[in-house]
Amino acid sequence: MNSPVKPIALTCGEPSGIGPELAEAAWTALGAALPFVWLGDPAHLPGTVRHVVIEHAADAAHAAKTGLPVLPIAFDGPRTPGTPQPAQAQGVIASIEQGVQLVQQGKASAVCTLPIHKQALAEGAGFAYPGHTEFLAALAGADEVVMMLASDQLRVVPITIHIAIADVPAALTPALLEQRIRITHAAMTTQFGMSAPRLAVAGLNPHAGEGGRMGTEEQTLITPVLDKLRTEGMDIAGPLPADTMFHPAARARYDVALCMYHDQALIPIKTLDFDRGVNVTLGLPFIRTSPDHGTAFDIAGKGVANPSSTVEALKLAARLAAGQSQETLT
Repeated sequence: MNSPVKPIALTCGEPSGIGPELAEAAWTALGAALPFVWLGDPAHLPGTVRHVVIEHAADAAHAAKTGLPVLPIAFDGPRTPGTPQPAQAQGVIASIEQGVQLVQQGKASAVCTLPIHKQALAEGAGFAYPGHTEFLAALAGADEVVMMLASDQLRVVPITIHIAIADVPAALTPALLEQRIRITHAAMTTQFGMSAPRLAVAGLNPHAGEGGRMGTEEQTLITPVLDKLRTEGMDIAGPLPADTMFHPAARARYDVALCMYHDQALIPIKTLDFDRGVNVTLGLPFIRTSPDHGTAFDIAGKGVANPSSTVEALKLAARLAAGQSQETLT
């Protein structure tokens, strides 16, 4: 794998979580082979590896040969593993803002974000966004973005995300479905380098409604949208029964699966590849990836955090930034 010329900006995430440990573990795994720069307070790092404070992102490639490159951000107080400090919220936000600025200024090739704690951000800085994705969209001036979870075995996009199951049918409108499909298709072409991406769309109901006997959303909502997009040349299969979409032979027939709700999308990818799944935001004017897990306060500071998802997030960001084709899952 070729690394991008410019480093990846790795935001610090919640200091009281496992973010600082993941940053050090990722440098141990990748070193100078994939230069990235951590944006945070050096005093929050566990100190299991050497870190190198730098002044400019351009210095990261050289610094990565001897330690974890760090662009320092002053935080209010020390790290307290397992106990979030709302007073440090502004530092966490500043890390995200700096990461976006670096990539917008052409000084970083991509942004990779470590997990945040939204309650601490809200209490300490009045953070009003539901999460990372919405904040990044606001910083980028993007109207609509899509969450994709990706691993070497599967890519999935949930059409609706963090809402109750009871609210899904009302939230699932033709306009939303079409928008999510268009953004996904465009990103597969532009960011993932696929000349003709193959999309598979799940039904909402068991057996994709079974001809209307188990629900009619497939007939009245999903199929008309898919038919419209097919007339534009998109390669779309569906609506498909979700329970038969994720075995190996089925996965070989598409590049990304779009599902109607959160668990329909996330259960299969977390079952197939729990530790190496990567969150990718589609629709931003820059590359953003993130490990597919939370702050893990219960193990923070114990040195047992698994860095696999962070390493994979950095690798995927590097591949996308380098413009390498992602035509097939390997």
